[in-house]
Amino acid sequence: MSIKKIIGKVHLWLGLTSGLLVVIISLTGCIYAFQEEIQNMTQPYRFVEASDKPYLAPSTLRAIAEKELPGKHIHSVGYADRTDAARVSFYAFEPVEYYYIVYINPYTGQVLKAKDMNDDFFRWILDGHFYLWLPPTIGQPVVATATLVFVVMMITGIVLWWPRNKAARKQRFSVKWNARWRRVNYDLHNVFGFYMTWVVIFIALTGLVWGFQWFAKGAYWAIGGEKSIVYTEPLSDTTKVSAYQQPVDALWNQLKQEQVAGGSLEMHFPASDTSTIEAALNADKNTYWQTDYRFYDQYTLQEVPANHIWGRINQATTADKIYRMNYDIHTGAVLGLTGKFLAFFASLIAASLPITGFMIWWGRKKKQSGSAAKSKKASGVSPTGVNQQQPAAI
Repeated sequence: MSIKKIIGKVHLWLGLTSGLLVVIISLTGCIYAFQEEIQNMTQPYRFVEASDKPYLAPSTLRAIAEKELPGKHIHSVGYADRTDAARVSFYAFEPVEYYYIVYINPYTGQVLKAKDMNDDFFRWILDGHFYLWLPPTIGQPVVATATLVFVVMMITGIVLWWPRNKAARKQRFSVKWNARWRRVNYDLHNVFGFYMTWVVIFIALTGLVWGFQWFAKGAYWAIGGEKSIVYTEPLSDTTKVSAYQQPVDALWNQLKQEQVAGGSLEMHFPASDTSTIEAALNADKNTYWQTDYRFYDQYTLQEVPANHIWGRINQATTADKIYRMNYDIHTGAVLGLTGKFLAFFASLIAASLPITGFMIWWGRKKKQSGSAAKSKKASGVSPTGVNQQQPAAI
């Protein structure tokens, strides 16, 4: 058996065993690509009318939101453009997991919506994309393994696609739409698969960064990274006495001067006496990689340096920036709306490949079965194995 036939067998059996998972992961990713734009169009409570009034301070918005969700643990208060509602997030993982966002008019304090994110449609889509709607401890490794298999399938697919000669090369780049449906299906699988691979390979590899720690560390090391990729929060000095009644508000008053149009500022309240105040200052609210993650002692408001890549963007190396782009590359947002369209169509084609591939295999199987039946009939043996040339028993 030739090497190309072995590769073909590998491609076939990996496809048959992982095809359904690839369809689910690709379709959910496809749907999620424009989730921000869709939500902006369908959820008016995300926006307010711009005003000349100053924004309400984080502690004020926190008090308003806590009345809506008493007993819940606050995570952060976020500000964006002048026409964006402020977002107060509540999150906990243990003992009971919950995730809420309270949308508030930052000028007046009016509550626009208290939303349980666990009931959100796109949250449900994301759970399917990450975990196949299974418990995370089960779903996450299954999705990661299926993604790794899909990477192997794309590589073997390119090998199988590669034309043997110039004559074969012409039919590898275009679909023969006026041919019979089996030929069209074959072309859809091969031609669309070829074009899709050069986009989806980046989507898949960035997905593996979340899927396997060994892959994440190896990828960061391969691009020259030297810091820790594990997010850890620096600690505040508990021997100090705070000089601020509302330290988060005091820090926010300093940092809001740095917020630019089209950007965002998110203030995180310290979770304990030893926690720092985290401030996330982003120059572009449509992506994440440029975010300045800063940590401040909650008693002195002195900045505490981070010992990992999730710190100030101006202190990030090239390797740090590439790694921090992982989410934005995965969703296509790193290239703006164009990138999202690329991710959308590439994911849609990726979802079709297991289907067109299965149809190719099934068609060949039926053809082989039919050929075998005709061969037996021609030799005097029926498909049931009875010799048709035998005389009937007397």
